[in-house]
Amino acid sequence: QVQLVESGGGLVQAGGSLRLSCEASGRTFSSLPMGWFRQAPGKEREFVARISSGAGTSYADSVKGRFTISRDNAKNTLYLQMNSLKPEDTAIYYCAADDPNNGLYSYDYWGRGTQVTVAS
Repeated sequence: QVQLVESGGGLVQAGGSLRLSCEASGRTFSSLPMGWFRQAPGKEREFVARISSGAGTSYADSVKGRFTISRDNAKNTLYLQMNSLKPEDTAIYYCAADDPNNGLYSYDYWGRGTQVTVAS
């Protein structure tokens, strides 16, 4: 089992920045591929970014060039640096982790989310 706890959300003006954190426990963090997702009111949850156990990254087109996903294996923590924020980035942001036994992109474990609100 893996427990995930997000933090760092809040209210920010358009053009501003936030850094989200996701602290993991319960399993060897460095072995876990992980991702960030978001869900805006009235919309389906969508992929934001992913980082492999080897630190390879991928991003949704909507955030490419503005958001950066990273990990600190010594601190068991996943990050999402969000710059040049737009009102359409407003959502609850969730971190998720694969269980390596279930294959890639399985996203078996989820945090409870942190709210990000971008004011225009």
